[in-house]
Amino acid sequence: MRSFNYTVEDEEVPDDVTHVTVDASVRVIGAAFSDNDNIVEVICDENVKKVERLAFFMCPSLRRVIMPGVEFVERCAFIECRALTDVECGKLEIIERGAFKYCKSLRSIDLPSAKIVEGSAFANCPALTDVKFGSKLDTIEVGAFVNCTSLERITIPLKDGLITHDSIFALCENLKHVDLVEGELHETVAALQLEEWRNDMYEEIDSINQILPTVDAGGFGRDAGVFDEGVFDEGGKAQAIRTWIRSVIGKIIHYQAEHQRLLDEEVATTLQLALPRDIVMNNVLPFLELPSYTFE
Repeated sequence: MRSFNYTVEDEEVPDDVTHVTVDASVRVIGAAFSDNDNIVEVICDENVKKVERLAFFMCPSLRRVIMPGVEFVERCAFIECRALTDVECGKLEIIERGAFKYCKSLRSIDLPSAKIVEGSAFANCPALTDVKFGSKLDTIEVGAFVNCTSLERITIPLKDGLITHDSIFALCENLKHVDLVEGELHETVAALQLEEWRNDMYEEIDSINQILPTVDAGGFGRDAGVFDEGVFDEGGKAQAIRTWIRSVIGKIIHYQAEHQRLLDEEVATTLQLALPRDIVMNNVLPFLELPSYTFE
């Protein structure tokens, strides 16, 4: 094992280095690591904010990358890092096209700060089983997880427009579970006045996990017994998730309105019999309102 501290003054990493620390002087990682056969581990200082295009292109031995301050991973930055298993990137916001494509050993990834996942970002990662996003996620774009054949579970926020294209989960035949990011939605459901409303919402939220196992994942077509890559079926996984998101949003909006109506018509009437109207309106009703939830 040979260690090396990469600084802003270094143009490349020596070929025999296996473990690299990226110095606090570095803000952007360029292509100095590209095509390095021996690097096993890279640990970045928090000052590193960006990993540029093709920075780690075809580093076949790279297994672990720690980049606590990185916010932007450019196109194909880690493409063909076939041994990569451990990626820590808690502040990563933008993942460009093909950034982790063909990372064949990557099994799971946690992306709590991700906002945009561009096309093919994790395409052809056959070992990937679990992906966890946070509440900041805005869009997942075309083919982002195409051909991730082991992908079983994904955690996403409840946002209309999040799933932008039907091909996002094409060939992901094992995708069976979608979890919603914990937080305001669950608090809102728990605060609904009637148990039947809460139960209905919980059933609606879980319904995707009953639907997905039965939905076709698509694939390449066959014409007269000949494998034809020109005929591509996107499958129905992404469409099912998109439809489910809209259904859950529609139902929670309905129950929020019903909850407010019940407060206005029944609870307020009862309280006004015992308390002055101004106290009810200014102090009691605001306390009983549901936690606010937006669907941006």
